[in-house]
Amino acid sequence: GPCYCDQACARTLDCCHDYAQACPVISCVVSQWSAWSGCAEPCKTAYRVRTRHIIQEPRNGGEACPALEERAGCVEYWTWQGTECQQSLIPALITTGGFGKARKKRAAAGGNERAGYCVEFQLVAITPGCLQSPQPYTQWMRYLREGHTVCVECQHPALHAPSQHCRGDGTGTQQNQLLHWQAVGNHRCKGTWKRIRQLDTCSCPSVHSFLFI
Repeated sequence: GPCYCDQACARTLDCCHDYAQACPVISCVVSQWSAWSGCAEPCKTAYRVRTRHIIQEPRNGGEACPALEERAGCVEYWTWQGTECQQSLIPALITTGGFGKARKKRAAAGGNERAGYCVEFQLVAITPGCLQSPQPYTQWMRYLREGHTVCVECQHPALHAPSQHCRGDGTGTQQNQLLHWQAVGNHRCKGTWKRIRQLDTCSCPSVHSFLFI
């Protein structure tokens, strides 16, 4: 009689003699991944998606189909209207405050006498890479310690027009919101901090004084 492609016969040992030829094992076949979608939501840590579809369903005990959707984390720094997101997403790039004197001299020579401002932050988390900076120009990173209050100065040319703020200074963010920073000169030195207050007149201590890039 006809051979029915019911793989249960392999367990009951009553398969037709030509079962393997009449009912070959066919595994699932899927398409290539689609292109990644955009971030699900702008201005926050979200996810993006890519998909694929089934070309051939599995038959006769063939290999099952793999996942048809895959997600990955992403951050979109621009709104759908094309405006820049709040600065809470943008990591502040900082360096030692010792470079500030040279900046002020250049600004004065160019006729730009705006002094800028300072922002106090409380350091919340610091990566171990900050302590692994043997080069002379990265020694300032050893003064970064969790729980310490640091003072970061915003001067030209980091003072962006027309906002008149340094990128990553936390302007407009909620109180106690975690903000990200990155030390210039050592990509392994980064962390988070909380904005305390803005100071229009800078009086940063020399050891814990830093500069927005």
